[in-house]
Amino acid sequence: MARKIAFDYDEALDAALALFWQRGYAQAGLRDLLKVMRIGEGSFYNSHKSKKQLYLACIERYERQIVARRMDALANAPTALEGIQAFFAVVLDCLDDPATPSRLCMLAAMEAPDVLDDPDLRKRTERSLAELQSAMAGRLREDKEKGLLQPSLDPTMVASIIVIFLQGLWRVAMVSYDRANIEQQLGVLLHGVGVSHQMY
Repeated sequence: MARKIAFDYDEALDAALALFWQRGYAQAGLRDLLKVMRIGEGSFYNSHKSKKQLYLACIERYERQIVARRMDALANAPTALEGIQAFFAVVLDCLDDPATPSRLCMLAAMEAPDVLDDPDLRKRTERSLAELQSAMAGRLREDKEKGLLQPSLDPTMVASIIVIFLQGLWRVAMVSYDRANIEQQLGVLLHGVGVSHQMY
């Protein structure tokens, strides 16, 4: 019979998520995780078999709590252009929030040697990246089929370029962050790849 969890699981997971987000996978030691989660080793191993399993659980929670807002903004806008702009607005709102543990997205932080050297974590990283690119490409493809974008536009290629810009955005923001400048850069990018007809 499985042992009952004797602590607030959601609260503990949120605390672990914040620490992983702030420090990254390798730098979040088990002792520090136990401290912020306010649990002992016994409770930890009853709920999670390893630090890796806890990290994967935190990634899933991050996607439900944080990434879902970005994806909803992308999916629910009237056009692909507006969806991409809304997606980035949610990203920048998060960067503007002083309570955000790190300016580096937790998923972007997975693109590091300590994570990618582990086959399971690499696979999870690749999945998240592929899902984002697929969602971007899907919105662009819809507008292309409606005649809102040029017939020559390659949705897959353009989505890949936008995602690469996003990855760079988070890393640059850790050094220097200027929302207005990023919004202008995004406008130039979207014009350059044929998604927007407006030059910023």
